[in-house]
Amino acid sequence: MKIKTVFDCSLIYLNQLGDRNGHITAINNNKDIPFPVKRVFYLYDIPGGESRGAHAHKDCHQFLVAASGAYEVLLNDGKTQRQVMLNRPNMGLHIPPGIWASEINFSSGSICLVMASHAYDEQDYIRDYEEYLKYKA
Repeated sequence: MKIKTVFDCSLIYLNQLGDRNGHITAINNNKDIPFPVKRVFYLYDIPGGESRGAHAHKDCHQFLVAASGAYEVLLNDGKTQRQVMLNRPNMGLHIPPGIWASEINFSSGSICLVMASHAYDEQDYIRDYEEYLKYKA
């Protein structure tokens, strides 16, 4: 299996339909994003400037969307860091397994929508950065 780097994380622009009365963006399972979705959750009521995340997954892919507001995602593969701004509801970030990710600098009122390839499994998480570096080695 190829070791994933921060450059394997990709911004995906989603189809947006609408006019002056509003917009809609649909996400079709395993078509618009590169994996079948097994779990959806969202983060909200995060105070402005706060951070979330700070973990990696062994097997789970994630797709993050700023459904409202804006935040940045700090990606780390143990050697290289990359920072990505999410601030449009028709744009998302695919994070494959093996990448350490932190959601940072939330604007007030932001909603972080997450679609995941796996159901919740605590054993899939790496929450300690030193443990992550050992895992990557």
